[in-house]
Amino acid sequence: MALTRRKWNNIIIFASIAMVAILTFLEGHRQAIPEDAQPLFDQQAPLFQLQYDDLWLAQQGFGWQCDPQVLNCRQWAEAWSGILVSPIAKPTGISTPAHELVIQIRDIETPQLWLIYPEEGLLSSPAGNWYRIPPSLRPSLQPILRLDNP
Repeated sequence: MALTRRKWNNIIIFASIAMVAILTFLEGHRQAIPEDAQPLFDQQAPLFQLQYDDLWLAQQGFGWQCDPQVLNCRQWAEAWSGILVSPIAKPTGISTPAHELVIQIRDIETPQLWLIYPEEGLLSSPAGNWYRIPPSLRPSLQPILRLDNP
């Protein structure tokens, strides 16, 4: 039994609508921020400087200044200054090494040494508290570097 052109058109329309619905549903769940997510920095304690391994960013005047290797300085700084995290219990079985994250808060002289596990989206505070970064925010926390690193 051969399908007519009208039946083929109906099949294509139905498949297209189903695909759009499924992709919209998946995108909505991927971008969802957990309800318990809280800002790490706020108006009373804003981010002033950050050092991610050997890369740095600092607030200078009315804007941000970054390590010369960082191409996406403004986006990287905005991602870190507006980061949301969810408190969690200490995770077990972390398989990747930690990166050092030195954070300086405005009006606090002593910098804080945090640990970040970017693949798992985990942060460990100096006090031993653990936080999870929502998956939708993780990519923007990684700097984009020049290919010709000086």
